[in-house]
Amino acid sequence: MANGQSRPRLMPWVIGVIIIIIADIFIATRMLSAECEAPGFAEFLVLIVVPAVYLALMFLTLRSQNGNT
Repeated sequence: MANGQSRPRLMPWVIGVIIIIIADIFIATRMLSAECEAPGFAEFLVLIVVPAVYLALMFLTLRSQNGNT
């Protein structure tokens, strides 16, 4: 960073875990309250978007641990 402070190395990982937990709670609530399968949009979020975001954040974690900016 420009001001010389380093950011926490595991911050992207923590953000990814939080996103996945929130998505799982959302889907579980929808499925239990509606007593049916999750809608297609929610399935798309859980199956495609959330893992993609998590993998991108994992990549950033590995990149920051190697010292690359």
